[in-house]
Amino acid sequence: MNLPNKLTTSRFALTGVFLWVMFSRSPVNDTLALIFFCLAAITDYLDGKIARSRNLITNFGVLMDPLADKIMTCSAFIALVERHMSSLLRGDMQPAFHVGSISIYAKVEAWMVVIIVARELAITGLRLLAASRNVVLAAERYGKHKTISQMVAIIALLMMDAYVEWWPWLQGVLKPWVPVFAVLALWLTVILTTTSGGLYLWRNRALYLKDA
Repeated sequence: MNLPNKLTTSRFALTGVFLWVMFSRSPVNDTLALIFFCLAAITDYLDGKIARSRNLITNFGVLMDPLADKIMTCSAFIALVERHMSSLLRGDMQPAFHVGSISIYAKVEAWMVVIIVARELAITGLRLLAASRNVVLAAERYGKHKTISQMVAIIALLMMDAYVEWWPWLQGVLKPWVPVFAVLALWLTVILTTTSGGLYLWRNRALYLKDA
């Protein structure tokens, strides 16, 4: 197994550690969850960069790299739904900002995760269908932008929980803008996820319409 594929495989392990840390109880568990997710995100950048620069692109990498991304991001979004619901029930979550009399919270809604997971399952199913016909579907530019937006949104949402464990002066710097940025990044993610999924299914429609 070459280095890019090892990095791809390590992302599965890092995702597991991230989830374990996120739901553990310790004074710095949110900070550790943020660190492990960032490490997993870095492996996504490195495996592709190394594979292209060293001409180490393999069918394993083409198929498993997007799958590792999907498992990592979907797991994080599902975990955040539970985290944010618990925070709301306890009354710990403060609005990111107000629009008139409406309070806007930086939280992941269940319907957002349904859209994200449904998109990823649909694309994975399409890739499996293509593989059964000896066709390898590589990731497209819009899909990469979608993945980046998802990771940025997750990091911003994790940072909202983590910075309360940091130095008071740093909390004062981050508190005014992190929740607002998290809301904008989350909505951008939902839009890009929906758009990229629709485009991918449309451009490769010949694969599933052939047997219709």
